Amino acid sequence: MTSRQVHVFEPATYARSAAGVLAQLMIRATQERGACTIALAGGATPIPVYRELIRAERIPWGLVHVYFGDERAVPMDHAESNYRAAHEALLARVPIPSSQIFRMDAARPDRDSAADDYAALLPDRLDVLVLGVGPDGHTASLFPGSKALLELDRTVVPVVGPKPPPERLTITPPVITRAREVVVLATGAGKAPVIARALSGSADPADLPIVLARHGTWVLDTAAASQVPRG
Repeated sequence: MTSRQVHVFEPATYARSAAGVLAQLMIRATQERGACTIALAGGATPIPVYRELIRAERIPWGLVHVYFGDERAVPMDHAESNYRAAHEALLARVPIPSSQIFRMDAARPDRDSAADDYAALLPDRLDVLVLGVGPDGHTASLFPGSKALLELDRTVVPVVGPKPPPERLTITPPVITRAREVVVLATGAGKAPVIARALSGSADPADLPIVLARHGTWVLDTAAASQVPRG
């Protein structure tokens, strides 16, 4: 795991530049370990990055295994499905074997068993974990005050979040801390305050879950980075 890095890009070049950061990490994983296990984030920010990732050169897609950091309890073709968004933006457009794409089945009636089944699929350490961040500091579906933030044993759990649709599956803190590379994607001035707090070192994960990724690679646009102290 590398020490924290912060990359700041202009909004006009953000998606392509962020895709370049991801591509470099994915290529390195395949060179060093013969494959790349990557977990994708949901939300609006990653989608343009995924679209640009299609254009990245030298990614050996046949060696890439795709997982997800969280999912809403909706059908896979639902407008709120993280899988659907990633599939339309990226997965349907690159030559990844379908057997190497692992979707969270959060819509199963027994979400507890669905969580355990997905945990059994996850590698012990992801090569690349992509995370977003909300204005409240949540990441994946780990929201401030969630009991899931205290989880030390289970790697995937069902949660009920404050945002609709509320029922979800999410990875837990051990997945974040074990990942070889964590990449936080964030854009917009609305996220600037929580990013500044997270990178300052003073916040607690119970209040600001994204601090679990403080050690990772932060890829920000100039608006999201506007409150981060310089130097």
